[in-house]
Amino acid sequence: MTERYLIRTFGCQMNEHDTERIAGLLEGEGMRRAEALDDADLVVVNTCAVRENADNRLYGTLGHLATEKARRGLTIAVGGCLAQKDRGTVLERAPWVDVVFGTHNLGSLPVLLRRAREQGVAQAEFFDEMQAFPSALPARRDSDWSAWVAISVGCNNTCTFCIVPMLRGKERSRRVGDVVAEVEALVADGVVEITLLGQNVNSYGTDLPGHRQLFGDLLRALDGVAGLERLRFTSPNPKDFRDDVVDAMASCRPLAEHVHFPLQSGSDRVLRLMRRGYRRRRYLEILERIRAAVPGVAFSTDVIVGFPGETEADFADTLDMVERARFDSAFMFQYSPRPGTEAAGMPDQVPPEVVRDRFGRLAELQEGISLERNRALVGTEVELLVEQVASKTDPTRMSGRTRTNKLCHFPAAPGVAPGDLAIVRVEHAAPHHLLGGPVLTHHPRRTPGAACATPQPSRLLPAGAVPLPLVG
Repeated sequence: MTERYLIRTFGCQMNEHDTERIAGLLEGEGMRRAEALDDADLVVVNTCAVRENADNRLYGTLGHLATEKARRGLTIAVGGCLAQKDRGTVLERAPWVDVVFGTHNLGSLPVLLRRAREQGVAQAEFFDEMQAFPSALPARRDSDWSAWVAISVGCNNTCTFCIVPMLRGKERSRRVGDVVAEVEALVADGVVEITLLGQNVNSYGTDLPGHRQLFGDLLRALDGVAGLERLRFTSPNPKDFRDDVVDAMASCRPLAEHVHFPLQSGSDRVLRLMRRGYRRRRYLEILERIRAAVPGVAFSTDVIVGFPGETEADFADTLDMVERARFDSAFMFQYSPRPGTEAAGMPDQVPPEVVRDRFGRLAELQEGISLERNRALVGTEVELLVEQVASKTDPTRMSGRTRTNKLCHFPAAPGVAPGDLAIVRVEHAAPHHLLGGPVLTHHPRRTPGAACATPQPSRLLPAGAVPLPLVG
């Protein structure tokens, strides 16, 4: 009987990318994906150490899995950033776990699982540095029309609130040719949208001795991939945003008119404490430069509220920056200490009730701006990349995203499928989505790949090429 696996993924896009590699490895071992926990023989928890309450989420999940394991002999593996950080602590706190592996040794999972079963002893393995780019591993993607492509791993920044450099290591970039080869292979399989991933995409290539390649060079190289409809990237750091990237955004056809541009704080004093490497003036200058070069561009951002030492005056600066920047959307976080980060030991931690109050005021401001930005699109025609054939709550409604990364619902139309391009006229706007009218124009995907609804054999990507099953 074929064994079945289930992956629970916590955290960022890089974790989701790693999950695709884990799934590819397991399917290479002859396993198939389970639809639910009751059907799974193996559960892999791919962890995050950055998001709030990461420890509680992991050990709460493992507690639930312990009950399931006692009932029917489930195999449990834990990987990802929290596993890399806690290492042996995972087995101390959850001795029923069978395998623990870190961020630098995804490829070891099949061997560790075999050892655990053959020896009847839990296995744990961690490398301090990446041995090879994860893209050399097979991948099993949820979507056959959209894919993540890692252009680098690790980070050289020293933001005081972030633990990623310790868990992912120093930044290592892939060469342009390797990335292009992977994208070409994905497009040949029917992928029409690519999102380039890196902890800091716009410092790409600065670590390649003798082969220094800038991020703008990579974007231009991908502009020539026939069949690639949309190209996105995340996340840039404002301190490294160069003119070559702005120029590429203005000239490269598939590059979507959307930039995720983390602000974190609008206070120069707090930005200095965060060690972000830019200030208000520089941030706004880059925004204006991009807006001038790319008409209609949309911006999303990250903001941390209540960073240690943040005063009411500092928070007022953040509100002012959000007013000035006019972000289309924002991911807002209430600061909470992360063990292992410099900020966790800083004095003047802001009381939780103050953080909550400031968060509420910021959310209210941004909600109004998001609504204003979306209302400006009412009456215009937008091109959607269809993501969902039918809503779970309304089978007469489909969903897609604009090139500016706005979610838009529209009436279901026969023959329209995920990965297709459809043009609709925006009829209504809300802060977090648009409502479109009937499909005006429909362009089916030119090269559909194998349907992901049925198990497909994992395919190794080109040699040398360089990271939602279930997202928790």
